[in-house]
Amino acid sequence: MNAGVDLARLYDLDLAEDLDDLDLYRALAARSGGAVLELAAGSGRLAVPLACGGLEVVAVDNDPAMLERAKSRWSAERRARRVHAGGRLEFVEADLFGLALEPRFGLVILALNTLFLLGDPGRQRVALSVMARHLRRGGLAVVDAWIPSTDDLAIYDGRLVLEWTRDDQESGERVVKLASASYDPPTRRLDLTSIFESSPPEGGPLTRHLRRDVLHLTSAAELVQAATDAGLAIDQLGGDHELSSFGPGSSRMVLVAGLV
Repeated sequence: MNAGVDLARLYDLDLAEDLDDLDLYRALAARSGGAVLELAAGSGRLAVPLACGGLEVVAVDNDPAMLERAKSRWSAERRARRVHAGGRLEFVEADLFGLALEPRFGLVILALNTLFLLGDPGRQRVALSVMARHLRRGGLAVVDAWIPSTDDLAIYDGRLVLEWTRDDQESGERVVKLASASYDPPTRRLDLTSIFESSPPEGGPLTRHLRRDVLHLTSAAELVQAATDAGLAIDQLGGDHELSSFGPGSSRMVLVAGLV
């Protein structure tokens, strides 16, 4: 078995219910016009439906197993003739930090907490500069990241938590996800281990897959400063995927910016 392939499949199962940001990117793409660049596009959760909607999209990721799933998803949509006129999707396997594509884009996306997975604040600032470098005049760069509450952080003490139990239609297995996280306040580093346990629904051998991630949390003020330092002008800072006003109680920080 290929661990990378299995983890990519389980990643999709984990995010199966996380679709409420898609309308945000559709609306911003319509507003900005031009082609779309998604950095760390993963398995095509956003890139494929955006392209199916008639947009030209470039999806960049450094994980070949994730990109293969995205390509398979895109091929299935094309075979089913569910791609609107003008829809195109190009895949680029690359590390985003060294990315230097020739075209400039109307919309550049860094979605769903990816910012935290890029490394320390210095690397996060580099990522904002990469976004600015690929943006055309009049275009929009969007960064979406979660804001953990005090209660969220309090349980990140190494305890094991059951997150969900789901049926995987691809494998026919019942999958359980458990997670354990440890948070270090001085460095704002979150060490996360996700454990996926799969078994036939009628019972049988158990298969376990582990994914380890290190997240470096940041604040909205730091994100705004990083974007400004990268040469971006803040258009909006939303507190959710509907771009409601950012403030106390906001669950997310969704930064929308254009070139200065």
